[in-house]
Amino acid sequence: MPMSSSSSLRLEKVTKENVEAAIALRVHPGQERFVSPVVKSLAEAYVHPETAWPRLVYDGDELVGFVMAFFDVRFNPEAPDDRPRSGLWRLNIAAGHQGRGYGNFAVRSVCDELRRRGATRVTVTWAEGEGGPEPFYLRLGFRRTGEMSGDQVVGEMDLGRSPSWT
Repeated sequence: MPMSSSSSLRLEKVTKENVEAAIALRVHPGQERFVSPVVKSLAEAYVHPETAWPRLVYDGDELVGFVMAFFDVRFNPEAPDDRPRSGLWRLNIAAGHQGRGYGNFAVRSVCDELRRRGATRVTVTWAEGEGGPEPFYLRLGFRRTGEMSGDQVVGEMDLGRSPSWT
């Protein structure tokens, strides 16, 4: 089943009314090794309130995903010449809702927020492996930078480009 019209898609803040539903959101079991559960993301957002931007993805009244951005943090604080970065920190689309464009919507929404805040590029990291998210990010227009963040690939996209959101 395709997603509803874009007019019914929206991002919402995590609140006391929706936090239990957010925590219950699960990706496909085979994808759990590629993305942290929402509860971990919310804990990280709590301890990094100055940089974390957690949001729930709704289609109408139905919770379909979670996305969290980060704003203006240094990639490597031990390298003084490393530029500040903003980007996509987490993306979890519920198992039963994948392949319907919700991930595209979430990434596009993060990019829109970054542009609104004056950013010119967006960064993302991903774990490599069969069934991992790399093909999704590359289709959206991210390119590998050649850098690694721990064991994750660093990707980046120029926000001035017109990426394909299909």
